[in-house]
Amino acid sequence: MNRSNYSAFPKDFLWGGAFAACQLEGAWDVGNKGISVSDIQPLIDIDSRKSISAEMGGSLKSIKKLIEDDSMYFPKRHGIGFYYSYEEDLKLLKELGLRAFRTSIAWTRLFPTGEELEPNKVGVKFYDQLIEEIVKNEMEPIITISHYEMPINLSLKYGGFASEKTVKAYKRFAKFVIERYGDRVKYWIPFNQINLLYPAGFKSTGVYDDFSNNILESYYIAMHNQILCSSYCKYVAKNVGLDIKVGIMLSDRIMSPKTCNPKDIILATKRNQMEYFSADVLLKGFYPGYANRYFMDEEMSVSMSDDELAFISNNTLDFLGFSQYSTRVISADSCTMNPSTFELNPYLESSEWEWRADPIGIYNALTNYWDRYHVPIMILENGLGAEDVLKKGEVKDNYRIDYLSKYLFYTNEALKDGVELIAYCFWAPIDVVSSSTSEMSKRYGLIYVDMDDFGNGTKKRVKKKSFYWLKRVIETNGQLLIAEG
Repeated sequence: MNRSNYSAFPKDFLWGGAFAACQLEGAWDVGNKGISVSDIQPLIDIDSRKSISAEMGGSLKSIKKLIEDDSMYFPKRHGIGFYYSYEEDLKLLKELGLRAFRTSIAWTRLFPTGEELEPNKVGVKFYDQLIEEIVKNEMEPIITISHYEMPINLSLKYGGFASEKTVKAYKRFAKFVIERYGDRVKYWIPFNQINLLYPAGFKSTGVYDDFSNNILESYYIAMHNQILCSSYCKYVAKNVGLDIKVGIMLSDRIMSPKTCNPKDIILATKRNQMEYFSADVLLKGFYPGYANRYFMDEEMSVSMSDDELAFISNNTLDFLGFSQYSTRVISADSCTMNPSTFELNPYLESSEWEWRADPIGIYNALTNYWDRYHVPIMILENGLGAEDVLKKGEVKDNYRIDYLSKYLFYTNEALKDGVELIAYCFWAPIDVVSSSTSEMSKRYGLIYVDMDDFGNGTKKRVKKKSFYWLKRVIETNGQLLIAEG
């Protein structure tokens, strides 16, 4: 065999699909469910697709106004109706050949305001049935505990994770779900993309814009509290006494210097350190010196006690997961340490949403993470958003096949280097409402959902051309990628 031309995907590799409850389930006001931060994200104006400064948020007053607004359409309240169709949808994913199913447990379906002492029985029953159905369809459940579904009540009253009261509420929620489902769910992710302060700071942390005079400081305080909550999840998992793995999930924000100018290189290094930061803490067990220096240089007060640091050290996590859709570059002339500053890579093509796919970048990410941490890795999100066209009952999405084949090729290259990758979860095998824009027309799926941006349509599921292609890739455990060159 030519050793440069083979599939390195292990036999037990988890070919999976990834979703979030807030983009999938719908039924936002069914069964006593409360309002989440995503339930108040309206459909974005199409002219704003390429220039999203924040996916959600605003002042306390503007957020309250959104809650009371009955004139706008809020797509995430309705999703694709998975709350009612999950049995049929899971059968389609089993037919695709998926071996893993990543989703989240909507916090507000179990604890509507976040402050209840006991979970909502209707919500518990739904997740009992959903997880049972995932297992029944021979897929490994990978569960995200908090995926932009914080009770809006905790944001309005306390400023989200900037407050110890939200930490206490999260711990109650996390303890319940890990203990209840730990015998069926091996892999747990405490927070989706914990490092994604831009543009998802509000949805992740619950900190609204005028919560403090320094929003970035409040975000990092909230992230510290999320780090503590992540270690708490590991603590609970250990006490359950089962083979439960808890991992951190990053948004892959590894930045390249725009030029070989030493100033660009140093700024890119420092920016990347702060993207690694939460993983450094949770996988290595201590706060790195560069983070403490950054907080000091930026005059941020992010305090942590000796007891907190000891708890983190004693409860490090088991694996690293990350998402990757595009990459960016850093220039010392135009960028600062603020995570909202970057430039687009001129060597990469742009999508309609100004996302620049970087298939070679997945190799770079995998090898960087493996060399830094030497823990099992999962690709938890990767996919192409496009305006698919259903014509004569078919969607011929050759562009998605091209995208996937390139990303999986370079994933395979990293496996050849010895990277311990255990899962690849494509986002999202069935079309769902977009996280960033709330559009339905920004489609990622291998299965088309007949529904427009305003929820109109039959909601019928139609297998795209990419469905059949990925099915063959999974059946050959990646060997098809090599056969196609």
